[in-house]
Amino acid sequence: MANKQKQDKNAGFHRFLNGIERVGNKLPDPFMLFVLLALLVIFISGFISLFNVTFTQPGSDEQLSIKSLLSAAGLEFMVTSVIDNFVGFKPLGIVLTMMLGVGLANKVGLLETFIKNTILRAPRALITYAVVFTGILGNLAADAAFVIVPPLAAMVFYNVGRHPLAGLAAGFAGVGAGFTANIIVANTDAVLSGISTEVMQTIEGAATVTPVDNWYFMIVSTLVLTTMGGLVTEKIVEPRLGQYDGGVTREFEETTPQEKKGLRNAAIAAFCYIAILVFVLVWPDSPLRNQEGGMIPSPFISGIVPIIMLFFITIGVAYGVTLKKIENTRSIAKYMGESMKDMSSFIVLIFAVSQFIAYFEWTNIGSWLAVIGASFLESVDMTGLTVVVLFILLTALLNLLVFSGAAQWGLEAPVFLKMFYFLDYHPAFIQAAYRIADSSTNIVTPMNPYFVIVLAFMREYDKKAGLGTLMALMLPYSLVFLTVWILLFLAFALLGIPFGPGIGVYL
Repeated sequence: MANKQKQDKNAGFHRFLNGIERVGNKLPDPFMLFVLLALLVIFISGFISLFNVTFTQPGSDEQLSIKSLLSAAGLEFMVTSVIDNFVGFKPLGIVLTMMLGVGLANKVGLLETFIKNTILRAPRALITYAVVFTGILGNLAADAAFVIVPPLAAMVFYNVGRHPLAGLAAGFAGVGAGFTANIIVANTDAVLSGISTEVMQTIEGAATVTPVDNWYFMIVSTLVLTTMGGLVTEKIVEPRLGQYDGGVTREFEETTPQEKKGLRNAAIAAFCYIAILVFVLVWPDSPLRNQEGGMIPSPFISGIVPIIMLFFITIGVAYGVTLKKIENTRSIAKYMGESMKDMSSFIVLIFAVSQFIAYFEWTNIGSWLAVIGASFLESVDMTGLTVVVLFILLTALLNLLVFSGAAQWGLEAPVFLKMFYFLDYHPAFIQAAYRIADSSTNIVTPMNPYFVIVLAFMREYDKKAGLGTLMALMLPYSLVFLTVWILLFLAFALLGIPFGPGIGVYL
């Protein structure tokens, strides 16, 4: 009887996951999704404008109305603003600047060697935690981490006599469910903060968001998620898998002496760079501090993206020269160019996202919905942290259908960021809430383009594995990460711990 109930539950779970897959597969590519949304805004703006809808934003006496993109002024805006919408979209310049440095470090092999060396050098008792931690840090290599960490982790587990699928699961959990966390300001910080700033700049005097505004929270998140990922692996996933007897042999290549020398030189270069930066910061009347000598705000915070870019260029060059991958200045330009090629799909997506957001803002539909939402929540006395948690849960469900973090934030930010702003929440605080949800369910959605790739790695050890097998394997991580991360988020909020330099819950 118990077995039959268990089978029924599993069948129900698989039907649920299959339903998500079917619905998600019917959604268009993120680029086309935003093209269709932009068209939808055009027609909806024309329809709503027929009713002469007007409203007033909190903190402003100016009365706004819904403007139609089907009007003469609307058509003129759409035709003349295309280039400005795209080129002036803040995430574009921020991300491409960041990737000049991170991409160079990735192309010369520094990030992959660092990931591999971190796992291999971990003490046997800490291998699980090293895998999860490395996976989380792997977002520095962007999506490449999805194809580097899980198979490497599986081989490490196999070679120390543990179930390889437990290692693969731990690596996939770190890379996917912990994707937006890191101890270093990363590409994700640049993308999301750029979109947040783009949305908030339409409100006069509104707070903006910088790439370091969630940094403190993400540092602690990295450590907490590493611990929880290790515990889930060792207490839930690995015991469920049991002893591996697949008879498959997989061996990994250890880092070579030259690669280790390259890592050493990169570490020396990193130390020197940081030492010089600290020296400049503490220098009396430092140009990187504000006029009062403080750091919030300051040129240092405003210029964090080029500072990080130069950091990765420094360590990337040190590593590349050591391994003779960089022989002259042309080599540096070549690797940077190759990293820009990898950003082509992002650039195409940003073109569509930038037009959609520009249309949404010009018509005032986003502000109107935000005002309506904020007024409704105030009328039902639901303005506390409970509504923020509900926002996290809603976003986690939407993430099952829209995998791209930039695309989903581009969809949600124009409404939710403003709505919470009108309730006096700091936009960087709401962005942190979004990041929790955006990461946690990455590993259980078939919409993750790397899901099938990880499944292929899984089948090297278990020929019978299917989508349901991988989803069931990863679900404990997703649920635990989401729950614990929300609790950590609430702890920061209730204890008044800053989420980043000078960033609290409220404005």
